Amino acid sequence: MLTKICKLARIAGRSIMKFYYTNKKINFVYKIDQSPITNADKISHQIIKSGLTDISPNIPILSEEDSKTYCKSWNIYWLVDPLDGTKEFLKKNGEFTVNISLIEYGKPVLGVIYAPFFNILYYAFNQQAWKIDEKGYKKEISVVHSKQPLFVISRSHLNSKLNIFLEKIKFYKLKELGSSLKFCYVADGQAQFYPRFGNTYIWDTAAGHAIVNAAGGSVKIYGTNIDLDYSLSTRKSLINPYFLVSS
Repeated sequence: MLTKICKLARIAGRSIMKFYYTNKKINFVYKIDQSPITNADKISHQIIKSGLTDISPNIPILSEEDSKTYCKSWNIYWLVDPLDGTKEFLKKNGEFTVNISLIEYGKPVLGVIYAPFFNILYYAFNQQAWKIDEKGYKKEISVVHSKQPLFVISRSHLNSKLNIFLEKIKFYKLKELGSSLKFCYVADGQAQFYPRFGNTYIWDTAAGHAIVNAAGGSVKIYGTNIDLDYSLSTRKSLINPYFLVSS
């Protein structure tokens, strides 16, 4: 099944790149939360929804582009962000991804992240994480510690809380990065921390969470030792609390 999910993410990614490379202006509208949505988001959603239904017809799907049609009683479900980093997609800087994860009783047990512009695939299952680079080379990945850690931060969501957090740290390096690639950087040892002090939704984090966990890292609610949780039955909303991804 994991192989099929990886293939599905690549197919969705190829559909996104057709829009990315078009000479025509990409039309978009803003949703209620002021995040943009394009035709690329919608087409990717349809491809993934159809593919997952064929692969596992008995497992329900919660996607960012169809987020009102879920049941709190779902214990096992697919969680999908068809185009994570739509702002980066519109800026055409390449830092956007396709995210697919499988949730079982609040835990992300499978995660696939595909960055179509870079043609890099990250995936994890059963406490193992891998990366397939643009040349097709596959390797198992794990977190790496550093005395001068690299913090990856959101390119589009900088705020004062982040500045206060960083003021407490003496020696560090900083890199701005879009989408769930921040999780991937921690998972494969390129970075050590990803602090987030702003709104994210569960589809933004689940696939990256699975990959970081399998690579030996953690995704904790900020200031606690509690993992981000994806149980629909206990949630008041689909928005995550602030969190810290660590190697």
